[in-house]
Amino acid sequence: MVSTVTTATVATVTTIAIASSLALVGITTLLVLLVQKELTTASGGRFARALGQALRIGIVPLLIAFVLIVAVRIAEALK
Repeated sequence: MVSTVTTATVATVTTIAIASSLALVGITTLLVLLVQKELTTASGGRFARALGQALRIGIVPLLIAFVLIVAVRIAEALK
């Protein structure tokens, strides 16, 4: 019985740690892509505009994930 509870507790803690790490990686990637997009659009030029639009492909899903992460964290805080 104790072994089962300990295993379940370790699995839960590990899952939470992995989820937090994944959220941090996603947010960091979003910030890097946003900075890159700003730098490319500020430089002007045809290639810069094309690269800025290509970066949008990665930014939009990461932005949605960021909003969901923030919503979950707020829900946890209010609970």
